[in-house]
Amino acid sequence: MNVSCEENIVTVEGVRDFRLSQILECGQCFHFDKLDDEIYEVVAFGRAVKMEQLEDVLRIYGSTLEDYDRIWRTYLDMDNDYGIIKDSVIKADGALKTAVEEKSGIRILNQDFFETLISFIISQNKNIPQIKQCVKNISHRFGDKVIGYNGETFYVFPDVQKLHAVTEDELRECKVGFRAPYIKNAAEAVYSGDVTKGKLDELDIAQARELLMTIKGVGEKVANCVLLFGLGRREAFPVDVWMKRIMEQMYFDGKDTKKPDIEAFAVKKFGTLGGYAQQYLFDYARTTLFK
Repeated sequence: MNVSCEENIVTVEGVRDFRLSQILECGQCFHFDKLDDEIYEVVAFGRAVKMEQLEDVLRIYGSTLEDYDRIWRTYLDMDNDYGIIKDSVIKADGALKTAVEEKSGIRILNQDFFETLISFIISQNKNIPQIKQCVKNISHRFGDKVIGYNGETFYVFPDVQKLHAVTEDELRECKVGFRAPYIKNAAEAVYSGDVTKGKLDELDIAQARELLMTIKGVGEKVANCVLLFGLGRREAFPVDVWMKRIMEQMYFDGKDTKKPDIEAFAVKKFGTLGGYAQQYLFDYARTTLFK
């Protein structure tokens, strides 16, 4: 890939295995808005940018080369060869070939741990537009203002220090409902040092999952999403209603199967590729198979 910058527009030429809409809209992140086909506003890591893709060219408006190297290159997982990853997933199970080909532009983002934790606590029993609105509400009310790519004001997601000071009633005003005490407990756990990225990074995945699940409202699915999207644990395999349906159909003869049994099967079958397999299957099931 060739990366250049002119007038705060970073241009990345020669992107492969990359489709912006599939990356942002596959259910792994929630702080973005679609402006047009393959054009999005994205707020992450204290920045508000516009991303636009035209064929194999990605442009990031409102970014310097330093920001690209420090933030967006990692965020978009640009240093991983997804051609190899996709081939490896298909080799692990040829039955995934259709899902991988249909969703061939997906990449797993490397997101902020705390924002990911709170976002997936919010995600319980909510659809993606509702989750996005809650994230936006919390950001507007408690996050810092930043000047975006177009000179307008955007709001970043509050850090743990700011969210720790927020009351449950104030959170409910952001439309998070019954999740307000869960968010408070999560903020307290991170603020106090009981559950931190540093501690989680030192644990194996089973231990990290158990530690995350000490937070009220964090079950196996939410914990696995945080591991996969906020901690870079690519072996994590979140199982929600979509994954349960597709896994039962593909591997359990359509029989009702408990989520822990599905996860155990996936871990054994896909190993370190589990998170990638999950994303291809999840988005394929959600947008195509069970549409």
